[in-house]
Amino acid sequence: MEETLRLKIGLPALLPLFLLFAELVQAPLVAGGQERIPAKAKAAAVKEGAPLFRANCSPCHGLNAHGGGRGPDLTSGRWTHGSTDAEIFRTITQGVPGTEMPANAFEDSETWAIIAYLRSLQPPSHAVAAGDPAKGRRIFNSAGCSTCHMVNGSGGRLGPDLSRVGASRSVSYLMDSIRSPDKELSAGMLDPNNHYGLPLVYDTVTVVTPSGEKITGVAMNEDTFSIQLMTTREDLRFFLKNSLKEVIHEHKSLMPPYPEDTLSQTELQDLIDYLVTLRGAESGNAKGAK
Repeated sequence: MEETLRLKIGLPALLPLFLLFAELVQAPLVAGGQERIPAKAKAAAVKEGAPLFRANCSPCHGLNAHGGGRGPDLTSGRWTHGSTDAEIFRTITQGVPGTEMPANAFEDSETWAIIAYLRSLQPPSHAVAAGDPAKGRRIFNSAGCSTCHMVNGSGGRLGPDLSRVGASRSVSYLMDSIRSPDKELSAGMLDPNNHYGLPLVYDTVTVVTPSGEKITGVAMNEDTFSIQLMTTREDLRFFLKNSLKEVIHEHKSLMPPYPEDTLSQTELQDLIDYLVTLRGAESGNAKGAK
């Protein structure tokens, strides 16, 4: 009797939410393939989608969808596998073959709620850089970026590989990384479910040998007993910590800042627009990027 009474009380309380999601799921397609989400359902869907995303998607895409060790930034408004609601729905539910994006067994209403949440994070259109990717590519090479950063197997190894940076990082993040490299150091690719390794962060590391020699670079691997260092000359060096005088981690980047007197705002926009084209297998193949 008590359980029956609880069921009768619970169903009326949940009914409005079910009706909202029913309206959301059955919303017809409009021009361009976007789903028309009723206003009264949208707020409820965004509120429902936020915890669903954090519980299920944030290990790869970051807590606030700004990108993580395995998944790209989902707040930039740029979608590698289709930008319409229907295409994003398919990506979430069916996954992407050949990538680390798995299929997910969400209820349809949960998938639409996650989509609504992601749509609420997208920047206004004016946040997208409006430069010339062809000029940006030339700047990338002439400014020395390719000396430290690799794109599609070509370039340096000291900094993060940028072959997929256009899919994984927002425009604002890229701008900050160029103007103020120390502001938010780029984390390396690491399985977010691996709780035993130390994440690779592109900060500056200096080891001091028994003779007093100082060797500076980026720690490619590090544990309690040893450190593997990529030096500024791209030499890979291995050290046992008990054979060193000191290991110094500095929260700063080896990359120099590029203020406006070094890189104008127009040049920055060109460079950003080139970086946006770097999306993996098709990196740099966007029209005008060559």
